[in-house]
Amino acid sequence: MQRRTFLASAAVTGAVVAAHPGLALAQSANPLIQTWAGPFGGVPAFDKVKVADFKPALEAAMARNLAEIDAITANKAAPTFENTIGALEDAGRMLNDVQTYYGIWGSNMSTPDFQKVEEEMDPALSAHYDKINQNAALFARIQAVYDSPDKAKLTPEQQRVLWIYYTNFVRSGAKLSPEAKARVGAINTELAGLYTKFSQNLLADENTWIELSEADLAGLPEGLKAAAASNAATRKLLGKHVIVNTRSSVDPFLTESPVRAAREKIWRAFVNRGDNGGATDNNAIIRKILKLRVERAKLLGYKTHAHWRLENAMAKTPENAMALMEAVWKPAIAQVAIDVADMQAIIDKEGGGFKLEPWDYRFYAEKVRKAKYDLDMNEVKPYLQLDKLREGMFWASGQLYGFEFKKLEGIPVFHQDVTVYEVTRGGKHVGLWYFDPYARPGKRSGAWMNAYRTQERFKRETTTIVSNNSNFIKGKPGEPVLISWDDAVTLFHEFGHAIHGLNANATYPSVSGTAVARDYVEFPSQLNEHWLSTPQVLNQFALHYQTGKPIPADLVKKIEAAGKFGQGFGTTEYLASALIDMKLHLAGDVDIDPDAFEREELTKLNMPKEIVMRHRTPQFGHVFSGDGYSAGYYSYLWSDTLTADAADAFAEAPGGFYDKAVAKRLYEDIMAKGNTIDPVEQFRAFRGRDVKIGALMRKRGFPVPPGA
Repeated sequence: MQRRTFLASAAVTGAVVAAHPGLALAQSANPLIQTWAGPFGGVPAFDKVKVADFKPALEAAMARNLAEIDAITANKAAPTFENTIGALEDAGRMLNDVQTYYGIWGSNMSTPDFQKVEEEMDPALSAHYDKINQNAALFARIQAVYDSPDKAKLTPEQQRVLWIYYTNFVRSGAKLSPEAKARVGAINTELAGLYTKFSQNLLADENTWIELSEADLAGLPEGLKAAAASNAATRKLLGKHVIVNTRSSVDPFLTESPVRAAREKIWRAFVNRGDNGGATDNNAIIRKILKLRVERAKLLGYKTHAHWRLENAMAKTPENAMALMEAVWKPAIAQVAIDVADMQAIIDKEGGGFKLEPWDYRFYAEKVRKAKYDLDMNEVKPYLQLDKLREGMFWASGQLYGFEFKKLEGIPVFHQDVTVYEVTRGGKHVGLWYFDPYARPGKRSGAWMNAYRTQERFKRETTTIVSNNSNFIKGKPGEPVLISWDDAVTLFHEFGHAIHGLNANATYPSVSGTAVARDYVEFPSQLNEHWLSTPQVLNQFALHYQTGKPIPADLVKKIEAAGKFGQGFGTTEYLASALIDMKLHLAGDVDIDPDAFEREELTKLNMPKEIVMRHRTPQFGHVFSGDGYSAGYYSYLWSDTLTADAADAFAEAPGGFYDKAVAKRLYEDIMAKGNTIDPVEQFRAFRGRDVKIGALMRKRGFPVPPGA
């Protein structure tokens, strides 16, 4: 959903109030539907949000949106780009703003009372958008503009916007019979409710924890003990130590704990989220989602949900996506076999007397890393201070794009942990960046970027507002937060999404910033990961939290030497999820038992028994909390193919990753473009050719296919 400032005509406002008399009172009293006020073209009024305001605000905003659509279809003038497509770009601004608040609360502040609102309003929102997408009079106007010979006179960006509107309406069922439209709408409404329930079940399981005994704490580094104590204190379990059932809490424990029984206990709780039977079990929900998705796809004229989803992606077809995944899968599991043999050798040498299991993998991988590369990641962590790395991200983006960041005070935030920065370039305001780094109850796990408002020049010059959200464990007051190398990579990755949005340079909001194909949007963010490991960032910002000294050069060399280590594991756990996602959505109109399907298909793939999927099916929020990544989790690999190839452009340049000429091309051909031109053309302009797979395979230490 694109976030835009609200600009409504007085005529539309009057029409809505007349049709909905209660709206006048809501407009005067409900802060969620007020035009954003304050500096920088207005900012969200987070300090005024109350859960009780969400339902009336959403209802009022949807009513206004429908009145705006009615105004477009009632226009007696012949359809033109300005009075139809331009009017659509200007419609729904209030609803976009309200949904900004709504999305933030759903991801960051999900209390039981808010979840009740979600259960009612998510299906209502789905039905609302179906009313628009299936509006025959509206589509007739869009099609008239699309078929008009005057289309050739439009600017390239206008032609792109028109194509997107026309294509999206057709793909949503605009050409279906009234009966088929009604059924698609009913499916979408039911799916919206199922997505909400899936997400709430997953959040409920992730809000559980495992208490550690004294025996469980044996040998655990002091930093992780402190984090476990902090987790307990947050939950009013003073004097206790707990591991919260989220990746940010579980992975460090599995990596560091020498207590095998404790690792197994934590691992089993984590991999069985959504799969424990009872009220929060997601298997029955997944079954329904899959059946509804394939029914909808067939109504829309597609063989499967996967074929529908990929039609307007870079991959175009599921077959193309599968071909890439299968090309990488075999070398990935071959590397896992080599790594497992190395780990088993250490277990046997130590007299362990057991075969490596999934809960052992991370712990013994670190031992292999130390043995092969003399690299102990515990030696690295003291240099990875969250605040310093944030400064490093700022600095690198300044070198590449000219950005400067200034911390602001007095801007409303939705939680006291959130900080706000103004972003400028050459003294000119570019946008705002909000940072929400810490885990807390009611916040979903993982890390992500949100666009609160996208850049545009359509009605007025509007600047970007973006956020990055993480789940680091807050330290004691005055103590720096130390993070792992993997978490530092993720920090730079998500910041890559933010600077993609901040670099936007479009006229129309629907094609600005990160509003691009799912299998392209991860490319700029994955590329940004590369700047973490550059000597310029490490020497200035990877500073020891006690001595203030930069990370030693020999330690940096060890990190570089071990750069390909673990690629077998990382690629396999990710690809297993991506392949199961695609296979689930290519299975067609069959009744699927998610657990059985997962087991059977992984067996066919020769999945190493020492690894589990990164996201098992009952907890696969990317795929089952919405349509976003459904039949699309392959996107990270597709994007990383682009990323590796683009990184080579920097590596080959005289100035390396800070080469000014390559950075200029990256900004002009990729970062500023959004969806104003086809992503294939964007990459071709930047690289001078189409993408090749060779760089991806070299990056992961896998054999490069001939001709790649």
